[in-house]
Amino acid sequence: WGAIHSYRALKGDPKASSLNFLVMGPWFHSQINRQGRAMGPFLWATDTANQWRRELMMPFVNQYLKTDAPKVDTPPVWVYDTGADRWDRLNDLPTSCESGCSVPSKPLYFGPGGKLSFSPPANNEKGERYTEFVSDPAKPVPYRPRPILDKDGSGWRTWLVTDQRFVDGRPDVLTFVSDPLSAPMKLSGEPFVHLIASTTGTDSDWVVKLIDVYPNRELGAIDVTGAFPGLIAQPWDMNGYELPIATDIFRGRYRTSFERPSPIEPGKPLEYKFGLPMIDRTIPAGHRIMVQVQSTLFPLYDRNPQKFVPNIFDAKPTDYEKATQRIWHTSGDASFISLPIVSGGDTQ
Repeated sequence: WGAIHSYRALKGDPKASSLNFLVMGPWFHSQINRQGRAMGPFLWATDTANQWRRELMMPFVNQYLKTDAPKVDTPPVWVYDTGADRWDRLNDLPTSCESGCSVPSKPLYFGPGGKLSFSPPANNEKGERYTEFVSDPAKPVPYRPRPILDKDGSGWRTWLVTDQRFVDGRPDVLTFVSDPLSAPMKLSGEPFVHLIASTTGTDSDWVVKLIDVYPNRELGAIDVTGAFPGLIAQPWDMNGYELPIATDIFRGRYRTSFERPSPIEPGKPLEYKFGLPMIDRTIPAGHRIMVQVQSTLFPLYDRNPQKFVPNIFDAKPTDYEKATQRIWHTSGDASFISLPIVSGGDTQ
């Protein structure tokens, strides 16, 4: 988050723009200084951290510190596409976004029956207008599989690529999924959430996860170099793997102002708009896109009482209440996520 937003802030400074560069590798925190061959179950084509030091950082520094060093053509953005298993040289990031980018993002709509589609929902008042779940602060959804240990460094390093099947199927996690992609889809930019949601409470958190779902294949049909590139685990371990590629949370009390939080009107569908972290990934053909929606991500984020109180840190045990959450998907109240699609995929 910090590096990306620092890069975007400095883009507007004419004194700094020519010396403003961004590197995003497939690493956990500080792995850029270590071995970068793998992340969780994924094995890259090379040691990406060493490659960055050798091919980008050293020539970049040498041109300023060595009198005989040649000038180098350093791209403004050097980012690793984990789906294609390669580095991308970009002139800017985001390439695609809702406004102000060279490529506009495209809405992917939530639909009845847990479907995702690039077509908006039909005007069917008699159909399923919403999908609901009950959020209970006493039974929060964990952000990674339990047990979550304070000193579990290895688990902390890889939680961002944890297979989300460990919560898929919980009654307090909604799942929406697309059909398999007919062609690879390149995403490069900021996904943006437009959630139409209601709650029986007076405050609520909304967690949205964008997920790349690996296909299920018969063992004999697996092509390790194709659908399952570069794996540490045996390739069949990735059957159906739900890889999170962007996750974030929005606290409902701040829907109109971060300075002046306000309670939510119970039962009223309201729009919640927020961005997900920047991504640069190719989703291979045959994979599906999934979105999970929930109201807790514990203990990474504190629990919302789901009853509006002036300060959540002062909430009493009696303030924590169950709430029924509804995600709306009608033509008039369409929930969707704008995807930064720059090429490929079937978006018709």
